[in-house]
Amino acid sequence: MRRARRYYAAAALTNGGERYIILFMDINEKRHGGYLYDPGDETLGREQAEAQEKMYDYNATRPSETEKRQRLLKEMFAEIGENCQIEPPFHSNWGGRHVHFGSEIFANFNLTLTDDTHIYVGDRTMFGPNVTVVTATHPIAPKPREKKYEYNLPVRIGRNCWIGAGTTILPGVTIGDNTVVGAGSLVTRDLPANVVAYGSPCRVMREINDRDREFYYKDRRIDEE
Repeated sequence: MRRARRYYAAAALTNGGERYIILFMDINEKRHGGYLYDPGDETLGREQAEAQEKMYDYNATRPSETEKRQRLLKEMFAEIGENCQIEPPFHSNWGGRHVHFGSEIFANFNLTLTDDTHIYVGDRTMFGPNVTVVTATHPIAPKPREKKYEYNLPVRIGRNCWIGAGTTILPGVTIGDNTVVGAGSLVTRDLPANVVAYGSPCRVMREINDRDREFYYKDRRIDEE
């Protein structure tokens, strides 16, 4: 009964947007539930600093230290499958603590994950260099922003996607399996599976088709062997 009442009266908004009161929730429920919270909380700060220490160690590894990199990733991430490769430098608010990677994911240099809440990525997805995935955002109203209030929305990226260089994916977005996002895109809304999408804001341009399955570039055929 208490739990039901907690969520029934979860948020109150008073005084023209100048004051936000979140009732009965601890700070982790707020930040993973999409509610406003204070990211400057001391307990969060200590936990975040600890996570970032491991990220620092990862970014300081030598290219030859592949086993050390794999070990650190398993310690850093909420979940990570086999044979994932993330080229340093890797940047993350929580060092990957709220990131869920499948297997055989590749991320080129400067992957940035603002993982203040959860990010899910399916098997065999690829990230080009300088991709940013954002879960954290702030109210548009000036008063709560003065108080540094923040809220977070999870991001979900399907399996076997290709996220082109310089793409930014905003909070709350879901991208379907096999979808290709063109370089430099700003993804502000969900994208379905099996499409090619690009632009700022990113839009679906077409479905992946039979020609794509036969040719990889102009008249150059794919050799499956």
